[in-house]
Amino acid sequence: MNNDERFMGEALREARKSVGQTSPNPAVGAVLVLRNRIVARGHHRRAGLPHAEIECLRRFKRAVPKDAVLYVTLEPCSSVGRTGACTDAIIRAGVKSVVLGATDPNPRHRGRGIQILQDAGIEVRSGALAEKCAHLNEAFNKWIATGIPFVIAKCGTSLDGRLTRPAREGRWITSAAARKHSQRLRADSDAILVGAETIRIDNPHLTVRGPRNSRQPIRVVITRSGKLPRPARIFTDRHAKNTLVYRNEPLAAVLADLGKKNVVSVTIEGGGNVLGHALDEHLIDKVQIYIAPIFTGGGIPAFGGSGARSTSESARLDRVTFEKIGPDLCVTGYPKYSVMGVTE
Repeated sequence: MNNDERFMGEALREARKSVGQTSPNPAVGAVLVLRNRIVARGHHRRAGLPHAEIECLRRFKRAVPKDAVLYVTLEPCSSVGRTGACTDAIIRAGVKSVVLGATDPNPRHRGRGIQILQDAGIEVRSGALAEKCAHLNEAFNKWIATGIPFVIAKCGTSLDGRLTRPAREGRWITSAAARKHSQRLRADSDAILVGAETIRIDNPHLTVRGPRNSRQPIRVVITRSGKLPRPARIFTDRHAKNTLVYRNEPLAAVLADLGKKNVVSVTIEGGGNVLGHALDEHLIDKVQIYIAPIFTGGGIPAFGGSGARSTSESARLDRVTFEKIGPDLCVTGYPKYSVMGVTE
């Protein structure tokens, strides 16, 4: 590992501190290095607060030496929003060398920050740990380029792919450890989406259970009839104002509308018909499935819908990872869709 990768790894460590806290902005980290030693760190904490580069440079608290190098996980912004342009701040601070991870995913801005810095006489090197830096903001990358949220399908199933178990044994299929693990996904999501039957049958909270200061996602319910139980928790708890109901709207249209509301990521948590429909329509970008070591038979399949017409047209997971959590297995991956056997 060379120095650029080593110090970019430290900038990534900073960026990870803000995952799930910065939406609709990306998570970004920065470190300032002087003579192979980190002298300042910073990360973007929340939308509206200083970006990582600015926080890092402010923490240095003195003039930046000419031989210092600023490492940033994402190409500095060149436009003025709720905060000033980071390119301007870098130039004013007197930085002479910048190393970047990922380039700006916005097609309208990509490369502009680099060009501005270079025009100001700053040496710019890009591509250090670029794949890891881009992966950190996979949801933002899709939303900023398409306007559609990044969609994650999450569920807990039996070995035979069922979402339900006999009522007399309680509602949970997966272990407490797996359910606790899935709370991280909720905390990182802008919205949790379920179908009407999930509200009618389970009456879920759909909130993040953890530290009190955890960011609570928007709760989204899709329904054909609009007949939902008004005493349901999502309509009566302290987060009720953050509950949205879409009646008789196609799922793709719901996602597009959420994107317009600056919802960057959506986790679909059920039920089986909604998950199956999302899969049929090729709307799922990532899956996180918890598989319990039990067979239930009967019940509701985790992914209903029409299904693939043939094995060759089935969605196949790419970049698959497996993690054992208590007695359960967490499978994470990215569906690759095919039509008539040709991968999209």
